[in-house]
Amino acid sequence: MNRTTLAVESVAGSGAFHIEDVYPIIDGGRFPVKRVVGERIEVWADIYRDGHDIIAAALIWRREGERDWQRAPMTHHSNDRWGGSFTPDKIGRHVYAIEAWTDEFATWRHGFELKQKAGADLTLDAIEGAGMLTKAQAGGKEAAAVILRQCEDYLQTGEVAPLLAPELQDAMAESQLRSDLTRSQLFPLMVDRPRARYGAWYEMVPRSQSSVPGRHGTFRDCIARLPDVAAMGFDVVYFTPIHPIGKTNRKGRNNAVKAQEGDPGSPYAIGAAEGGHDAVHPELGTLEDFRAFVEACREFDMEVALDFAVQCSPDHPWLKEHPQWFKRRPDGSMRYAENPPKKYEDIVNPDFASEDAGALWNALRDVVLFWIDQGVKIFRVDNPHTKPFRFWEWLIREVQLQHPEVIFLAEAFTRPKLMKGLAKLGFTQSYTYFTWRTQKWELEQYLNELTRYPERDFYRPNFFVNTPDILPWHLQSGEPWMFKARVALAAMLSGTYGIYNGFELLEHEPIPGREEYLDSEKYEIKVRDWDKPGNIKPYIRELNRARRSNAALQQTGNLRFIGVDDGNVTAFVKESVDGTNTVVGAIALSRDAHEFWFAIGDIQIDAGGERKHVAAVEDLITGERRPVEWGGLHVRIDPMRDPALLFRCLA
Repeated sequence: MNRTTLAVESVAGSGAFHIEDVYPIIDGGRFPVKRVVGERIEVWADIYRDGHDIIAAALIWRREGERDWQRAPMTHHSNDRWGGSFTPDKIGRHVYAIEAWTDEFATWRHGFELKQKAGADLTLDAIEGAGMLTKAQAGGKEAAAVILRQCEDYLQTGEVAPLLAPELQDAMAESQLRSDLTRSQLFPLMVDRPRARYGAWYEMVPRSQSSVPGRHGTFRDCIARLPDVAAMGFDVVYFTPIHPIGKTNRKGRNNAVKAQEGDPGSPYAIGAAEGGHDAVHPELGTLEDFRAFVEACREFDMEVALDFAVQCSPDHPWLKEHPQWFKRRPDGSMRYAENPPKKYEDIVNPDFASEDAGALWNALRDVVLFWIDQGVKIFRVDNPHTKPFRFWEWLIREVQLQHPEVIFLAEAFTRPKLMKGLAKLGFTQSYTYFTWRTQKWELEQYLNELTRYPERDFYRPNFFVNTPDILPWHLQSGEPWMFKARVALAAMLSGTYGIYNGFELLEHEPIPGREEYLDSEKYEIKVRDWDKPGNIKPYIRELNRARRSNAALQQTGNLRFIGVDDGNVTAFVKESVDGTNTVVGAIALSRDAHEFWFAIGDIQIDAGGERKHVAAVEDLITGERRPVEWGGLHVRIDPMRDPALLFRCLA
């Protein structure tokens, strides 16, 4: 017969407690849960051990790199399910865990009281309890004073009452030795600043901000645009690449294979004789001019986001300085970037499998750190799914350990699991498929996916309505109601959303048969009349004003759709993280007028710490108030005027 011998030491070392089904964790604790500083974090777990002893549990947490743990008690609810919470007060990478131990004094007290009720002799039991008091030594001064006083009372009087005093139970819970204390594995947590969860982005192509036809835009021109952008209520100004552009194989207008004289090329063909990823295009200005732009944004309470594209033009200095970082074909020619059937002859990709990959990784990290030194705290990363995931996990961690305030947005329009994988490994925000979700069932199904568990704990969506690469089919008709509906959907459903400049002017001319802009400014310089008649800037301003004054709209997770009897209207309710603000809305998805019953009477909202049914609503745009009668409202949407209805709920 085969026998297995297990050393006593290994059994004891495994811990007396089972700590299971922990929430929140991502992939068993492999990746960090994401939260915002000041947000209360609820933690739940199944905690149990053998026998009937009374147990206790606590949450512990600290920032990575710190030694001291902070603690908060956990409470038993039912069926061995325990819960607790803590609120991080600093941004950065954290770890948290659960500790469990036997509360020996509480176990003794419980048994003592049962025997007391049964009339048993308690002499020895009382001595055992008093003996526990003499061993307590881990608590604070106040607890120690309580224990000493109660112990002396018992010894002087022989009465058991001092041993059963509630204050002694609390003091012993703090002070007794925890010989069987068991700690769970450490679970990672990323605590971000609020901008990670909420913000309105305005994507700007800096070379097209000049007001003079034929003249290359400058950072000074961009500064002149800021009052207009700020007036629309945006929080982040996002620049496409600002670096020198290569001349070799430069693309012409509309992505022509060969450029003509004067064509500026694609800003994504990064690098020329003037420098690479840590240089600015000389026609935009100087590095000092860029820093002036950053400071000007700060004065308007806005931030700068910079495009980080890990690719080079054939003229990038790195190709001469570090030729080993790039691949060549068997005939010795350069291997250009490809995304079949497309070819990008003006771009080459670094080789992350080269023998000198470590130096390449460090150089790319240093590029990010360089721009952080210039005042940039947000990076939109171009096509991160085409680079090794382990590189991004390393880079983001390296940067955030030094600069926890830095935000990374993953621009990855790829397979859903890859997009979620990038979010798990550290990207703060992610692009989404919202751009192509147009039908009611598509929108609601997709938002339900993003707001369910576990996605809501690691995937923060950024809803862009358009991009320089994407002019969706539904915008190509140029109908104002559709532009309004799409920006309303993005701004109301997601805590973070963005537009690419020109959207506010209803730009919509496509390359025939494709979802791309004709005469795209990716390949040419444009000059616009930013006050062009028919623009929807006032509409965007009102949406952003509503977002800033309602915390419910500054997050994505607390979203629930409301059923309405109209297949072309989507309705929703959103509640702020702290529960003090609730907004309901309905947005039309077709141009015809819609009348329907808006059933919101079952919604409960916070009213001075109590939950009460909504009694009235206030229009977020007009300020008009309406009572909620018979459990709802009869409403009408005329998309030609405004495709969205937005109300703050009142108790």
